[in-house]
Amino acid sequence: MDDDAPKRISKRNGSNIKNYHHYRVEIFCQVVDLLTQEMENRFSEASTDLLSCMACLDPKNDFAAFNVHKLVHLATLYPKDFTSTQHTELFKQLETFVDVVRRDARLNGIEDLASLSQKIVETKKDKVFPLVYYRLIELVLILPVATASVERVFSAMKFVKTDLRNKMGDEWLNDSLVVYNERSIFASVSNERILKRFQDMDTRRNQLSRLTDARAT
Repeated sequence: MDDDAPKRISKRNGSNIKNYHHYRVEIFCQVVDLLTQEMENRFSEASTDLLSCMACLDPKNDFAAFNVHKLVHLATLYPKDFTSTQHTELFKQLETFVDVVRRDARLNGIEDLASLSQKIVETKKDKVFPLVYYRLIELVLILPVATASVERVFSAMKFVKTDLRNKMGDEWLNDSLVVYNERSIFASVSNERILKRFQDMDTRRNQLSRLTDARAT
């Protein structure tokens, strides 16, 4: 790496450039810059700020990424879940929370937030830090699932609400999206059960025939 890079690759101001400089500055750093730019274009500033705050609750390496101010800022992003009075109380609980967790041997070596939340309940620390556990940690655990579910629904709309169905009402659209997104669950429901449920919903002049009977005829 301390050797001069080939002149045909890089040469500036008449002086040879080392291999280390060539591969780190001219290749590695440029690739990192391109990836950073691509990430900034993909995610908005609000999303990046949210992810940065959520990462502060990562229990890896003895809460190395823990930041009280960013976690309080996360709470301010959800005013319906945290009042202005609770922001001050949350700040105090967070300062004490990280010290208590680091000293408790039962909570050492935890690598993910889900396992941490289980241990907090087992050690009854959720009673001592209600805002940290029942509000903040649960919020961070729910957000990725809620966000992914919303993205799935919007992606499914182009398959459900087509040009031929552009006048469907909100209720019918909602029911159709539920069936489409949870199709693996609905696939386990037999057609006979669906027919029976439809038949029992109201008194009908004719009884629907079972699918097994229809195939036989």
